[in-house]
Formats: sequence, structure tokens, C-alpha cells
Amino acid sequence: MKNFGFKIPQNIEFGMGSLQKLPQILRQLNAEHVFLISDRGLDAVGVVKKVQEIITSGGVSLTTCLEVKPNPTVDIVNDAAACYKACGATAIIALGGGSPIDVAKAVGVLVNYGGSITDYEGPNKVPGPITPIVAIPTTAGTGSEVTASAVITDEARNYKLSVISYEMLPKYAILDPELIMTLPASIAAACGIDALIHALEAYLSTSASPFTDAMAEKAMQLIGKNIRRFVANRQDAEAASAMMAGSNFAGIAFAWARLGNVHAMSHPVSAFFNVPHGVANAILLPTVVEYNALADTGRYEVIYQFIRQDTHTGGCFKPEMLVAEIKELNRTLGIPASLSAVGVTEESIPAMAKDVMKSGNVLVNPRQSTINDIIRLYHQAL
Repeated sequence: MKNFGFKIPQNIEFGMGSLQKLPQILRQLNAEHVFLISDRGLDAVGVVKKVQEIITSGGVSLTTCLEVKPNPTVDIVNDAAACYKACGATAIIALGGGSPIDVAKAVGVLVNYGGSITDYEGPNKVPGPITPIVAIPTTAGTGSEVTASAVITDEARNYKLSVISYEMLPKYAILDPELIMTLPASIAAACGIDALIHALEAYLSTSASPFTDAMAEKAMQLIGKNIRRFVANRQDAEAASAMMAGSNFAGIAFAWARLGNVHAMSHPVSAFFNVPHGVANAILLPTVVEYNALADTGRYEVIYQFIRQDTHTGGCFKPEMLVAEIKELNRTLGIPASLSAVGVTEESIPAMAKDVMKSGNVLVNPRQSTINDIIRLYHQAL
């Protein structure tokens, strides 16, 4: 067994109604004024108002920023950081999916250390602790509440940059399954399969350890058993709880084991064509899993057992059985079958492949990959 290390530096509250613990958490942070980062969609359905009322009921004042959009940009981060500095807050609440939480992390860096978020691109560029963040995920998918990275779109380069530092981990996370029980089916599906891919790639990563394996296996068990139920009926409390916990465990797994070619290839797809992150991941997954089969050490069968619907393998396991099961899962969840179905063009592939090779995720993919391999995989997924 190779050497490994890990730490769990956060406070995580899980359970139905756990959002009501927010005032207690803010008291522990000695926060008298907080900066709430969310988006217009959550505001429209009343989730922002609910959180605002909980905050003010605890005697805490707040300033709200609702300008976050999917695939948030450098400009959105800069504007939010300027608003934070002007309002006098001492803590950040990130309410939403991965986009608000990633923006909150980036804002926390800038208000402490200045500059542009592009100055911190890559691993270990954040010099020290950032402004404390309370992350409240409203999707079961990104795991951003427990990960050490923020993904921001740099429109000047048409590129998704990653800032990676354990200094950015939110101090608190509130995992309340009630918050995901009103999701539209399409969002539940895209976010849910994104979480499954987090666990799958962490499990196959060459940086995996017994610790990350434990997190990834439990995540795949919870998500694989419940994703179809949850997408079919978001009011299924048991399925919602399993998805929320599974997403969190998957986030912990990939925070320490990293990801692979699926995520490396999906980021340029989102940046170039504004495809939702989970959808891009799901489309690419069967192609990448088939490619990585040559490097399988027996883990494909474990993954298959977690996600399959039937109860019998029908004989000896073969890697193509996992590929077929993933394709069927995508079909069941309404995921498009190809990149061309979401607007990706053949002409864009060389530029996207060049960006992929900048990603550290490629380095821990189970099968070594060259730029020509990536180009071929994009073509196969078109």
C-alpha cells in the first residue's frame, strides 16, 4: 500500500431541516454582517428569501449578490468581490450549486489577497486562509462544499481555469435534503450523474487511496441505488437524502484523489459551448470509460455492481458491460447521446484538446493520454 494522507477540516451538518442551524453557525463565526452569494433562479423560487429570513431572525444583517450564472466568469467574481468589500461583511454564505460556491471561494481569495482570480490559477497559489464561508448546496452534484477547487470561466481565453488550494475549503457546510426536493428533473439528473462521475473518477484515479476509495464506494452505492428514484420523484425524501449524502462523499473523494479525462474534457466543452457541466460529463463518460478499460485493475466490476439496475450479471463480467450500463443510465435520465447534440462541432476539437492537456486531471487518469488520444475521444463522442 502506498503512502497517503488526508484531513477533514470542516464542520458539516446533515439532515432534513438542518438549514435552521444557520444562525447557530453564524454565532460561532462571530458574524454580524454576512454576504450572501446565490442566483436569480433560486431567488425566483423563494429559496433565497427563506435563507435571508433565517439569517435576519438570528440578528445578523446581510448583503445579497444574485448575479451568479452557470459557468461563472472572472467578471462575475470581480464584481462580487467589489460588492463584498463595499458592504463591510465578515463572512460569506454560498447558496446554490457549484457556481455560487465556486464564486464564493474565489471572492474569499480576492478580498483577502487582492489581484485577479487568474493570478491564483493552478495548485497551491492561495497564500493563506480566506474569508470564512458557509456553503449551503441546493443540488446533489458538485460536492463543491467539500472540495479544494474553484472553477471559473476566463472569457478572454475562452477557458475554464481552476484554482486549487485547501485554504479555500468552506468552514461549514449545511446539507439539507429539503433544499433539493424541488429541483426540475433535468437538473436533478445532470447534477446527480455529475456526482456519480466524481466518485467513479476518484475511484479509478492513480492518486486513489484507501480513504478516498471508502468515500467513493459509499458515494457510488448511495447514488447508484437512488439516482433513478430521485429523478423520477424529487419528493422521495429517502432518495433525496441519499443523493445529498452521496454527492458530499463523492466530493470528499475527489478532493483528495483528483479526477480524470471526463472532467478534463468536459471543462472545454462547457467553456466553448456553454453546455451544463453535468451534461458534458455524462455525454463523455461512456467514451472515456471504454478508453480506460485497457487499464482496469478490477474496479470496473465494482462500479458496475453499484450502478446496475438488474440483479444478475448473466455470467463473467466484461468491461463493455459497464459501458453499456452507463449508456443506459444516460438514456434513462434524458442525457443527450452525443456532443454534436449539444452543439459541439468538429472544428472546435483541436482547440478544446489543447486546453485539456493543461489540466492536471489528465495526469491521474488511469490510462496515459496524449493530445492525439484526446482528439480521438472527442471525435468518438461527437
